[in-house]
Amino acid sequence: MSLHLGDTAPDFAVESTRGPIRFHEWLGDSWGMLFSHPADFTPVCTTELGAVARLGPEFRARGVKVIGLSVDSVESHLRWEGDVGETQGTPVDFPMIADVDRTVSELYDMIHPGASATSTVRTVFVVGPDKTIRLILTYPMSTGRNFAEILRAIDSLQLTDAYPVATPADWQPGEDVIVGLGVDEEDAARLFPHHRVVKPYLRLTGSPDRAPASA
Repeated sequence: MSLHLGDTAPDFAVESTRGPIRFHEWLGDSWGMLFSHPADFTPVCTTELGAVARLGPEFRARGVKVIGLSVDSVESHLRWEGDVGETQGTPVDFPMIADVDRTVSELYDMIHPGASATSTVRTVFVVGPDKTIRLILTYPMSTGRNFAEILRAIDSLQLTDAYPVATPADWQPGEDVIVGLGVDEEDAARLFPHHRVVKPYLRLTGSPDRAPASA
């Protein structure tokens, strides 16, 4: 099954390190990040679990629930969490799905035979509160993910959901944004009175979620 941006994230019922989970029910009205790992007790994955655990407050501040997955069992995941805590200096504070029968991996097309016939590649799905897939990232097994970049992308997704803007290359929260192409100049002047026109198709404005500086 090939998933695309805007598709409804497939629902599933699984066992996890935090007990049984039905994905849509577990998400509720929150954003979610589902991320897969090739296998337990592997070096790159161990550092990734530690990175996400350390960033837990950042995900929670954005209203994002985090859930991991690999094709190993709950018992294996729990033993692995001990190694993560020992080597990465932080406990794993989010559930890990035990996808032993690879049901979720196949639903989300996480197994790429060119890389491995049995292990999931490093895939990230960001799911919106409406249960649609908002971001898909896939990394090879040899490359650890940059979760600071994933947080930056979530910041962009949440900002552009709330306002008719887009974010430019290398944007960071608080920096100028682009007035959306669907906003005509009359509306742009009303919504973003301090915007500046670089080209008719490239209009910049201060981030609308930040209060303007006082005079």
